[in-house]
Amino acid sequence: MAYSTSKGPLVSFSNERKALLVWVGVTVLCLVFSIYGLAQISVPGKLAHKFTVNPGCTYSAEIIIDHSGDVPIEVQVTQNDYMFFADGTNTYGEPGSVPRSNSSWITFVLPSRLVLVPGERVSIPYTIEVPDDPSLVGTYWSIVMVAPVLPPVESPEGKIAIRQVMRYGIQIITHIGDSGERKINIIDTKLLQEEEGPLLRIEIENIGERYVAPEVWTELYDDSGSSVGRFESSKLGIYPGCSVTHRILLSGVPTGKYEALVVFDNGDQYVWGAQYTLEL
Repeated sequence: MAYSTSKGPLVSFSNERKALLVWVGVTVLCLVFSIYGLAQISVPGKLAHKFTVNPGCTYSAEIIIDHSGDVPIEVQVTQNDYMFFADGTNTYGEPGSVPRSNSSWITFVLPSRLVLVPGERVSIPYTIEVPDDPSLVGTYWSIVMVAPVLPPVESPEGKIAIRQVMRYGIQIITHIGDSGERKINIIDTKLLQEEEGPLLRIEIENIGERYVAPEVWTELYDDSGSSVGRFESSKLGIYPGCSVTHRILLSGVPTGKYEALVVFDNGDQYVWGAQYTLEL
């Protein structure tokens, strides 16, 4: 089983569909310190707050926290910068450590630590003050972490105490109008053999200035030029400077040689494509 390199550079196609604002993928961050525990807080609603903003303007929103436990609990709210990469790594840097961080634009009304009584719902208001800077372009973002502050676990001598703690990550995304270049680059392409069948793995990075979330699929054609099927991957959002891996399972395809057209459709006028020769 083999594949050839792309027959040309990643190319951009255009279409006449109107722009579609794509929801950024939800991020729920689980820190597992154990194999057992009770979820005592939750953050209802979307874990991605999106804003289309203008320089010099102010915007307001809130984060809701519910406490479903039966004892009071302390909750900590922190800010971080956030990046993710095709190899599966994520980074949560100090605010302002990422060039496109908007963490300094965000101000919270409540303190960073608060105590919730059983059954309480609390609103954490925040404002976004976009700098009056005409050079701002594209997408800026950061992440807010919400986590319970639990006391130390006391365990009997000779035994291991186990506990699970979950924290929530709420992404705050600001798009400067409709500005910013949309551009992606293919980092690597591999054809693998999995238990389920042949798998086309494609790593792509956002080398533009604005968040993109293309739908990705490949169309296979046999020697006669006839299509043998369309195979899709999940939609994955990508911030500028970040990268993701798309996995396209080519299940049910007979052994043979095929031309593969891979399409990256952002749901607006931005569509990219690449062509490969695959031998299954």
